[in-house]
Amino acid sequence: MAMNSSKASPQWLLLAIFISSALYNVNGFWFKLPRTSLSRGLREHYPRILEQNIPDGFETFFYNQTIDHFNYRPESFTTFRQRYLIYSKHWGGGQAPILAFMGAEEPIDDDLKAIGFLTENSERLKALVVFMEHRYYGQSVPFGSRSEALNNTNNRGYFNSAQALADYAEILLHIKKTHDATYSPVIVVGGSYGGELATWFRLKYPHIALGALASSAPVLYYEDITPHNAYYSIVTKNYRDTSETCYQTILKSWAEIQRVGELPDGASILSRQFKTCTPLRNENELRDALAGMYASTSQYGRPPENPIEKFCSAVDRATACGNDSLCKIAAAVFAQKGDRPCYINKPKNRTETDEGWPWQCQQEYGVPPRPNWITTYYGGHDIKLTLQRSTGNIIFSNGLRDPYSAGGVLKNISDNIIALPTVNGSHCLDIVKSNKTSDPDWLVQQRKTEVEIIKGWIAKYYADLKAINKWIPFKLQ
Repeated sequence: MAMNSSKASPQWLLLAIFISSALYNVNGFWFKLPRTSLSRGLREHYPRILEQNIPDGFETFFYNQTIDHFNYRPESFTTFRQRYLIYSKHWGGGQAPILAFMGAEEPIDDDLKAIGFLTENSERLKALVVFMEHRYYGQSVPFGSRSEALNNTNNRGYFNSAQALADYAEILLHIKKTHDATYSPVIVVGGSYGGELATWFRLKYPHIALGALASSAPVLYYEDITPHNAYYSIVTKNYRDTSETCYQTILKSWAEIQRVGELPDGASILSRQFKTCTPLRNENELRDALAGMYASTSQYGRPPENPIEKFCSAVDRATACGNDSLCKIAAAVFAQKGDRPCYINKPKNRTETDEGWPWQCQQEYGVPPRPNWITTYYGGHDIKLTLQRSTGNIIFSNGLRDPYSAGGVLKNISDNIIALPTVNGSHCLDIVKSNKTSDPDWLVQQRKTEVEIIKGWIAKYYADLKAINKWIPFKLQ
């Protein structure tokens, strides 16, 4: 899984992540980076979390949202219903805090099941909890239907991160007004792409958000800020640190897949060996599936389970395979996924994320890329120099086993722009629902640290209110 240089410059993505469409070279073969989606990883590795019910106490609301916040053409004032949910069980009212979750590239429903940081700390902070759904997903689709919203070129033009941030600004101001919470401090929280949204919201709307918790946000994975091969370099490191022999077996397998695939009936041989759900058209399908699995097991992991350890243990135990690397890899795939009739290229229903996430590709949708727009609009180059002069109150949390941490902020930028990297952490683990019986001490402490930092921001804000005679006595736990 060692990597060479990138094949192409990153392309701008209106949803803000170029990396889902970029290609990267792994031992001479090109692979896409997986999406950053949190619920996708949980659904694959920890489905029990998403089988839970949405916590009691959430109320659903809809805001009549403007389709275009930045122009004044007649069609700009078209509106659509945007969904948000409020959990007010522990809210202190008045100037008590608001914790707002920034929905990302999927319906908000799975986030309500999986994300625990906001509700679990609402009593301690006496906070109002808000979950906001990203435009064009779930029940927040403009133009009457998803097909009309996505299949029309003009309509798709409103599907971008800048419009999404403006949506969230309007909703939060609306909530503050309807809840008589003018001076309530707002802390925005997001994970992955949503973590980027939280960061950018703090930058663009500092008058609304007092602070941001950006979990696993690859804000530096643009242009040439981060080496393009950094993602798969961490995947490689994770496997190699777990087992050198497992790593060497995987390394050997790429050429072996190529060799077998070039045989007259090579695709059929590989299909049978890996028990594919449908016959492989060529060896590239198998390579893509395996690369995706290696990336996914690196990106997601919830202690005490370790998917990489499980896979490599199966590889190293497959002594009956002798020196046959494909035999060992197949045995590990079967062990990893458990008893099932087939294992590779399983048919699946196309999700809203599958439809919405890749729409920026010019070949598929006819939309020209804008390679430098993200860093022009949000920044990224010389981020320390920029952020310490332009904003504050941001926590960048990253698990170093998560390959996307390569594009994250891993060192403190200032006294109030804090990096919290964890050696054994994975993608967005700190904001996922806690587990009192299995969460390791370092994870428990990480969450406590995040809450204490946020409490410090809020306390300073209240002191500032007191200085201008706007303070109403209120005490956090």
